Amino acid sequence: MFRPVRFFQVAVTLLLLSGCATSGTADLGASGSGAAHSSTNGTVVSNAPPGGPAVPAAPRGDFVAADGTLEPAVADFARAVATGHDIPLPQVEALLSEARYEADAARLMTPSGKRIRRAWLSYRQRHVDPIRTREGVAFWQANRADLDRASRQYGVPPSIIVAIIGIETVYGRYTGTHRVLDTLATLGFRYPDPSRPERAAMFRQQLEDLIVLDAQGQLDARRAEGSFAGAMGLPQFMPGSLMRYAADGDADGRVDLMGSTADAIASVGRFLQQHGWLPGIPVFAPVVLPTQPDALVQDGLAPTTDWPRLRAAGARARAGGSTAWQEVPLGVIDLRDEVRGVNEYRSATPNFFALTHYNRSYFYAASVADLAHEIADRVGYGDPNRLDRPSTAVNEPGKTPHPNTPVDR
Repeated sequence: MFRPVRFFQVAVTLLLLSGCATSGTADLGASGSGAAHSSTNGTVVSNAPPGGPAVPAAPRGDFVAADGTLEPAVADFARAVATGHDIPLPQVEALLSEARYEADAARLMTPSGKRIRRAWLSYRQRHVDPIRTREGVAFWQANRADLDRASRQYGVPPSIIVAIIGIETVYGRYTGTHRVLDTLATLGFRYPDPSRPERAAMFRQQLEDLIVLDAQGQLDARRAEGSFAGAMGLPQFMPGSLMRYAADGDADGRVDLMGSTADAIASVGRFLQQHGWLPGIPVFAPVVLPTQPDALVQDGLAPTTDWPRLRAAGARARAGGSTAWQEVPLGVIDLRDEVRGVNEYRSATPNFFALTHYNRSYFYAASVADLAHEIADRVGYGDPNRLDRPSTAVNEPGKTPHPNTPVDR
């Protein structure tokens, strides 16, 4: 079960799968004379005069019709969830009747109407920064045993796990203060872009998962807090990821991604393992690409080429280190900076694409790898990811491309 912790979110990052992280939500109740308070099952009651009975005062949310029943679409959803998961219908309806419209979530999801130019270097500077690097070293040192255990079990280097938690929440500093029930109901039933019905359906699925987790006693949906998109805890898992991939790292019989660092660490490792992480393979292959690699560039969340084809196109491997990456699928990606007119190309392994399942963004996955480098270098940890110095081809107007142009460090 989540123990609510209130922080101010300083970064807004949309996680399309799980993946990756806000302002406060209304309290469910506060103790004190004459004030409402929350009972252990989340039902709000009023403090009665001394000697008098407690009078139920169930809150009425923003998805309730004028006659006191759930709005038709929400009522249909409640029946489907109750039937599909064998949960008493009144229990589902009671939870949904308390959901509030989350204006911040709707505002942040509203399309601006303007095309935002991609700016890789700016993105990287925001995420691979001195604070995350410095605190990442401290986080690693403080949780070394848990990181080593998760790395052995799931095959994911500690540096990658640390970097993800750093980018997502700065090691638990910014986990979000939106009530997840409210954000998911808002984005599921009143998504601000009518042209994207698939997005609303995705958030309804996450709301369904939240209700199931609540019914199973794995969290309290009336209290669970997270980002404006519904992501929770140190690793910012959506309810569906919590249900399917979270792990009990401290072996206490429950998963607590807010209160247990060991659970958060193990859950990141298990998520990546379940999405194709290959032990002993770097995120980026140590490949020197040809000076004009545009024809090799791919999109999508799976690699589409391999080493023999890259070599035939003029790529060459750097000397030293393991060659295990030559046996796995590869993909050439373009970290485009439209503001500066720069293209940075890298040779990505399946582990890069595993990271894109955490957040469907090449910028995100590359930033995780780069931050992992920075932290591992300072810790002095010899994991396979450190072999992965990006061999890039950077094209700038007026300059001759060079395959070994360094990343901005």
